Amino acid sequence: METKNAQEREPIRLFVTGGTFDKEYNELTGQLYFHDSHVQEMLRLGRCLAGVEVRTLMMVDSLEMTVADRQAIADNCGSSRERRIVITHGTDTMAETAAHLGQRFEAGDLAGKTIVLTGAMVPYKFGSSDGLFNLGVALALVQTLQPGVYVAMNGRWFDWRGVRKNRERGIFEAI
Repeated sequence: METKNAQEREPIRLFVTGGTFDKEYNELTGQLYFHDSHVQEMLRLGRCLAGVEVRTLMMVDSLEMTVADRQAIADNCGSSRERRIVITHGTDTMAETAAHLGQRFEAGDLAGKTIVLTGAMVPYKFGSSDGLFNLGVALALVQTLQPGVYVAMNGRWFDWRGVRKNRERGIFEAI
């Protein structure tokens, strides 16, 4: 009798929130803007076989993310039937959202959930984006890490309590 491994039995919820990950470039004005999420295309190009259910919560630049937006993200994580959750997020305030989720996790609101936030320093549509790599890492980590809240960037993972974006170096690092 053939048995399925744990990854095949447990679906992953992926929440899209915007950020550089999903930005487009307007060649006429030189501005970045949101149209649609690129996550489905990225999953297809990455030949992802994990059971991923995608839902767009918002399409905002993380610098414009509000307390209410973070609350909505946390509420959706809490009400999700899936225990494994990946969130695409802008890098500028990813650590702040991770902290908000981490505090909710510690309060018991997100008990039993493994939540991994990820993003990109360069928009996916630019072709030289780190987004596809970061998404793949996040999907692998959400299936292997213990319940908690984490950030996955630059091929590394960080606990929500000790991570920041180093703006001078353009990387995430432990603090």
